[in-house]
Amino acid sequence: MPAEAAVTPNYQGPLAGTVVVDLSRALAGPHAAMMLGDLGARVVKVETPDGGDDTRGWGPPFVDPARGERESTYFLSANRNKESIALDLKSENGCRTLTALIARADVLIENFRTGVMDRLGFPMERLAEINPGLVVLSISGFGHDGPEGGRAGYDQIAQGEAGLMSLTGSSPDDPQRVGVPIADLLAGVHGAFGILAALREREVTGRGQVVRTSLLASVVGVHAFQGTRWTVAGEIGEAQGNHHPSICPYGLFPTADGAVQIAVGSEGLWKRFCDGFWIDPDTHGMATNPERVENRKKVNELVEAVFGAYGTEELLTKLEATGVPAGKVRNLREVYEWEQTRSQGLLVDVDHRTLGRLTIPGPPLRFFDPDGSEVTRTAHRPPPVLGADGEEIMKWLGEQGNESSDGTRVDRSHV
Repeated sequence: MPAEAAVTPNYQGPLAGTVVVDLSRALAGPHAAMMLGDLGARVVKVETPDGGDDTRGWGPPFVDPARGERESTYFLSANRNKESIALDLKSENGCRTLTALIARADVLIENFRTGVMDRLGFPMERLAEINPGLVVLSISGFGHDGPEGGRAGYDQIAQGEAGLMSLTGSSPDDPQRVGVPIADLLAGVHGAFGILAALREREVTGRGQVVRTSLLASVVGVHAFQGTRWTVAGEIGEAQGNHHPSICPYGLFPTADGAVQIAVGSEGLWKRFCDGFWIDPDTHGMATNPERVENRKKVNELVEAVFGAYGTEELLTKLEATGVPAGKVRNLREVYEWEQTRSQGLLVDVDHRTLGRLTIPGPPLRFFDPDGSEVTRTAHRPPPVLGADGEEIMKWLGEQGNESSDGTRVDRSHV
């Protein structure tokens, strides 16, 4: 965040006092839970005693602490602002502890395959009996019902099945996955959004409810203009590399020593662009955006010829002076070393129990009072070591004991 921002001391976030039980693993559910934790909710992550969340083993890269078990950077990415307790949910004592957690919770998040919660003894009817005000987020791969309801879903499979890969790549013959697990992440974002809506409705009705989303729904839900392109116009969108299908020129263009991206998203910007580079804006076939889209190859060749005379930095300076939106393609080191990234609070420092001081990506939201004073939460919990908060959680629940016969793990080593 900006150094000059006036941050309210000890601000705990808009969801302070909200309790979330996170039964999910991998990425979609944990990302939703992390978003709620970023906003101040108390998130209790329930993990299996034998290894915990699957992502603890997803690597390399791993980080090996001076003491204790190694940590995967994958797990670290999706589990800040959480506590961890390890419970055997197939045992009587583990289920008893989970029941106590559910009774105290406002939200429960799960992304088991359809039917697993029932087999564990926690069907939705039982959850409502334990806590009538509970909001449940249930995330699946392809939906909980329908002809393929309950089908297992992993991100890349969902990207393909939901059409995203057909729109991504250099050409229709080159389908590509997005470089991050976008189906999982979107399911998490949509799930968190649904939870907040259900919590708001609970204020009116006093009752909880079940929110469902899936990797399939979350990708189809962001097809945007590509969706209506088919449903309304009957056109099937295809991958066409780094150029926009409906705006031209808009995309990545080579320079004398690299590449820049431009977005000429209006006729006014087209005229500015042409004035800045001595192009006749009324050139045949280029006067309007529909004409330019129709003649994209010709337009792009013209832009490439003009840009080839400039170095990247020189061109970016000229584009800025011209008023045309433009940018470079940064690698992740450049992104995280960029002062603009840091100024937005997108990096946070945490003290990890075994790894020490860590800098990790931070929340994407900031909050301000009407007078302009920033009240964004600045204190964040590190991603937890497996079972590290078990004792504290058990005390909170009013239970006794260190490690029960069912394998419930309560780690006392940090006391």
